[in-house]
Amino acid sequence: MTITEKPAALSYTVMNELILPNDTNPLHNLMGGRLLHLMDIAAAISAQKHSNHIVVTASVDNVSFKQPVKLGDVITITAKVTRAFSTSMEVRLEVFCENIPSGTRIKSNEAYYTFVALDDNGKPARIPAIVPETEEERQLYEGAIARRELRLILGGKMKPSEATNLNALLSMNQH
Repeated sequence: MTITEKPAALSYTVMNELILPNDTNPLHNLMGGRLLHLMDIAAAISAQKHSNHIVVTASVDNVSFKQPVKLGDVITITAKVTRAFSTSMEVRLEVFCENIPSGTRIKSNEAYYTFVALDDNGKPARIPAIVPETEEERQLYEGAIARRELRLILGGKMKPSEATNLNALLSMNQH
């Protein structure tokens, strides 16, 4: 049985990690590469939940490190597929940092990762479409086309003049 559509909520993934000394730099802050590694795992789990296939990372959008994560903090990474194309899908991640003794919790990062689903032969596999059910999911779903076009332009796989959704969005913001 092939599933042609799935709600975005079924891909929702939450991952927690306690930041230990081995995860930090000499300033006792979480190393950026370690955070990217953890985000990649959470996003891959989300993509696998949606596609029911093994997935590989195709791209990582801009990740800005807004707040340092300190030794002893707990990070919570949430991931959810925002849109699925024929064999690839976009996953939105949010990272929250919590200092449990003080009770402070802040959003420290967010990013979009793109994954490609693979079949048993390692070839791209067709995946179900996303059905957005909330207003936030609809907004992320609709914005995914322009984000995808930008990724393709930056990756040299699309000419800027061919990015109809991105160009429409940019011209709309100029007026």
